[in-house]
Amino acid sequence: MEDPNPVTQPRSGATLLAGAIASIVALGAAGCAGERPGAALADSPHDAADRGRAPTAGPYVRVLGTVQDGGLPHAACACARCEAARTDPSRRRRIASLALCLPASGRVYLVDATPDIREQLRDPCGTGGASAGGVDRAPLDGVFLTHAHLGHYLGLAFFGFEAVHTRDLPLFGTRRMTDFLRNNAPWDQLVRLENVRLRDLEPDSAVVLEDGVRITPFLVPHRDEYTDTVGFAIEGPRRSLLYVPDTDRWSTWKPSLPERLVGIDVAILDGTFYSPEELPGRDVTAIGHPTIETTMELLEPAVRTRALRVSFTHLNHSNPALDPASSAAARVRGNGFAVLQEGQVFAL
Repeated sequence: MEDPNPVTQPRSGATLLAGAIASIVALGAAGCAGERPGAALADSPHDAADRGRAPTAGPYVRVLGTVQDGGLPHAACACARCEAARTDPSRRRRIASLALCLPASGRVYLVDATPDIREQLRDPCGTGGASAGGVDRAPLDGVFLTHAHLGHYLGLAFFGFEAVHTRDLPLFGTRRMTDFLRNNAPWDQLVRLENVRLRDLEPDSAVVLEDGVRITPFLVPHRDEYTDTVGFAIEGPRRSLLYVPDTDRWSTWKPSLPERLVGIDVAILDGTFYSPEELPGRDVTAIGHPTIETTMELLEPAVRTRALRVSFTHLNHSNPALDPASSAAARVRGNGFAVLQEGQVFAL
């Protein structure tokens, strides 16, 4: 596939803030106009997400995975949830990732390359158009990386000589991310053999893609042993989506999460743990992730007015909200939030 040749553009803070405030006010007013919670979802501006299928036209995001780096079933774990996933394939969950699908141009981008990438590369946009007859040496038009932790970049190895053997696949990351890949084995071989072409991302500068889509990285506080961590704001012709699968607690954010969400229609956020009591013998707060309980408390006003839709991803195998029949999952739904589902679609 030809090089998408994206152009980076700095975002105008004043322009975005003015438009974003108007958007939130308009959406909030529509949501408050006599609606009961959960009513008339098919008529909401987020209808494609509610249907859980690809829109008939226009760009969209499709969910390829929803769990934490260790997967479900988790490595070396014999808890009831992992054992159930081993015996019942319907309970298995892939590691958190998104496909960014641009039907008009035929472009497909991946957000994060997980250890589950072999399955996630098969028909990532859900169109039934998986290639037949051999290995697709150009299955994507680019990959955007959030950071260098296990579940977010190890799948890059499958683009190499021993597997797909891509050619000049654009690979987007911050300068720390691209330097890490360029200077450390085995990732440097991908660069040397030209399986990938490294592209530097500048925080808060948009990469302009096809079909009227822009993707903007922004720095996120996290354990940055090797690279920066970023989230992505993805803007399309119809609406915008914020993706943050991995972060420290919201209290460490500057600007704050609510400030970052101004102008955003859909947020897919770190839901690694449901509550601090989830891991006996460990202090969940010391691990750094925000809990689902904390996020619901923080964002309840925006969700209640339907100015914002929030789904949780990157769930740890210990998270009770993974079970839709659990009281935790019922509380998430009852508060107007959602646990992200594989195959779910969000129109842009």
